[in-house]
Amino acid sequence: MGGGGREHALAWKIRQSPVVTRVVCAPGNGGTAALAENVPIAADDVAALTRYAVESQMDLTVVGPEQALSDGIVDAFARRGLRAFGPTRAAAQLEASKVFMKEFLQRHTIPTAPFRVFDAADAAAAYAREHGGPLVVKADGLAAGKGVSVCRTTDEACQAIDQMMRVRRFGDAGARVVVEDCLEGEEVSFLAFTDGTHVVPLAPSQDHKRVFDDDAGPNTGGMGAYSPAPIVTPALHAHIMDDIMIPVVRALEAEGIVYRGVLYAGLMVREERVSVLEFNVRFGDPECQPLMLRLTTDLVELMERTIDGRLAGASVQWTPRAAVCVVLAAGGYPGPYDTGTRIDGLDRLQDWPHGVVFHAGTQLTDGQCVTSGGRVLGVTGLGEDIRAAIDETYDAVRKITFDGMQYRRDIGRRAVTPA
Repeated sequence: MGGGGREHALAWKIRQSPVVTRVVCAPGNGGTAALAENVPIAADDVAALTRYAVESQMDLTVVGPEQALSDGIVDAFARRGLRAFGPTRAAAQLEASKVFMKEFLQRHTIPTAPFRVFDAADAAAAYAREHGGPLVVKADGLAAGKGVSVCRTTDEACQAIDQMMRVRRFGDAGARVVVEDCLEGEEVSFLAFTDGTHVVPLAPSQDHKRVFDDDAGPNTGGMGAYSPAPIVTPALHAHIMDDIMIPVVRALEAEGIVYRGVLYAGLMVREERVSVLEFNVRFGDPECQPLMLRLTTDLVELMERTIDGRLAGASVQWTPRAAVCVVLAAGGYPGPYDTGTRIDGLDRLQDWPHGVVFHAGTQLTDGQCVTSGGRVLGVTGLGEDIRAAIDETYDAVRKITFDGMQYRRDIGRRAVTPA
């Protein structure tokens, strides 16, 4: 379910499983059309997706985007005897509500930035002026990865509050906001499978949220990612598992919530100390793309074991090579952008031996691949190390063109540049 780069990467990996005979993507994109059957059902149309899965006798449904999880699609499927990979509506609150997530962490003394919750813009702005910057303002609800404003000054914080709560830039998602202290350090994406009891980590990765080089400009859904992340040493990995991932799953269980699916922790790391920035309740995008390229274990088997509560003893194997994903975006993204623009050069990478071009905002029109979204392609390459993967990926990027194409030229740099 879904039509972005994450879903293309998942479909690509699922198709490799020896137990899979048919893959359907709803709604899919121009890339998934080459390896699956696209059906024109929106990824958040829970009723239509449930009917289709029943009528088509689907054995397994993998939920890509967060909205359907928040709307309870896994619960709806379970009521019809269908198997779906992803957390229930109750568990999905970790992403669907920033307020729920922060208060949950506070209740269970899991490290996160100090914060306040507001449902009135005047009170939030008064707190920001009293507290002073830097601050982070977060819309409570889902906002397609764009509902977070990092504000260096009080004026910036008040402007972000105004946009969310008065202008309603993100609709009802901004009716409440979290205002929290701005943590300094380096961000890490840490994903794990969990069946509600056992936690099996994936390889660590790092995302690049800002639209321009050197982390400038507004937040986006993600402009690139790489894996592994050298900052996650064995000691830090153990710390994250022991003090964050396992305690979160156990705390949810203690509150009567069994979490089954992928749990994504966005973490801030500074001097071997880790704090939770956010949780996502699905694979990250674009982190999923390099992770799927590196994964050598059968993804479907891992998902089946997760659903069945059989993750005990499971292991996840990876190629030792590194992977880098560079997102090619439409001009103007994350603001307004044009669609329907012809994409050239994809044929030159059809048989790329060291990578895959994952499609996100694309569609086929009269046999031609054209843009249909803000994030258009995720060019993802492998190399013997991060530096080699960077070179391999950017060599491929230079083969693709479309009017207005923009991308960051520093994806992976922090992994190869001494601090």
